[in-house]
Amino acid sequence: MKYTTLPNTETKVSKICLGTMTWGNQNTEAEAHEQMDYALEKGVNFIDAAELYPVPANAETYGDTERIIGNWLKKTGNRDKVVLASKIAGGGDYTAHIRKNGFSKKGITEAIENSLKRLQIDYMDLYQLHWPSRGVNCFGVRDYPYKTASKEAENHLEILETLSDFIKQGKIKYIGLSNETPWGTMKYLQASEQYNLPKPVTIQNSYSLIHRGYEVGMSEVSMRENIGLLAYSPLAQGVLSGKYIDGNLPEGARGTLFPRFIARYRNKGSEAAVLKYLEIAKKNNLTLTELSLAYINQLPFVTSNIIGATKMSQLKENINSIYVELSDETLKEIEAVHAAIPNPAP
Repeated sequence: MKYTTLPNTETKVSKICLGTMTWGNQNTEAEAHEQMDYALEKGVNFIDAAELYPVPANAETYGDTERIIGNWLKKTGNRDKVVLASKIAGGGDYTAHIRKNGFSKKGITEAIENSLKRLQIDYMDLYQLHWPSRGVNCFGVRDYPYKTASKEAENHLEILETLSDFIKQGKIKYIGLSNETPWGTMKYLQASEQYNLPKPVTIQNSYSLIHRGYEVGMSEVSMRENIGLLAYSPLAQGVLSGKYIDGNLPEGARGTLFPRFIARYRNKGSEAAVLKYLEIAKKNNLTLTELSLAYINQLPFVTSNIIGATKMSQLKENINSIYVELSDETLKEIEAVHAAIPNPAP
């Protein structure tokens, strides 16, 4: 395994992070425990969760993923062996079953205390804001939704002050953002500097070979402000494994069970790009999965690459990507595809 550190900290994390959003829905608790056992054995010490999980989110399964992780931590005693991250859900109809007070002091307090109880731990290493309360272009929205975006932005100062209190209490160590924009990220960084409050150390945004929008603005913020990307959906919800090529819908696959989650990754441009990346992979005796993940693993602004799997065979392939080194020639071939079909999947 390869390791880096959470920016501006001494906390070492594996370059591969274990994602958990299927645990409690597509995966049973026993399967989730098997995944954590295997990942830890292979050197993966970074686990990312969220109060929202599993996905699709609903009131019946709300918080189940954290409960599953908590049971594993209690059973194994592995708390000190892992860096554990979770998130508070953003606002909107999708999370109406969770709370209506969003990122208020009351909302953040409720979210943190409940996550700690479900996880059966005293503190979380990294605590993230899952997505902004205001309207932004994420989750399949390509351009800024200026006609429908909320006029009021988050109260960045109140949020940072509330999170700072929890850091002082020892209940969280570091804070991070997720699904944020360059403007939103800089507002948090400016407020943290102006009022001497904790600075976000990471940002968890979508990044894959067919969605490299992070490089438009956010990658410079990462590099210059030292805030590391935790790349999620690096396989574009499985599209970059190649399993959906030619309209194939494998039994039990996420895109088969929940087609709306992969819809934004499936269009003519994406399909054309996936086929070209598959050619490059085959040429280099790699799977498309290995190529797709290895590309992200080597990016300078990436702190960790969040992989997810429903099958052990997928998990093993994903983790093995850390051992793949892409040649300069292969990287040039990837960039040529990107130049011809840039960011087809928002």
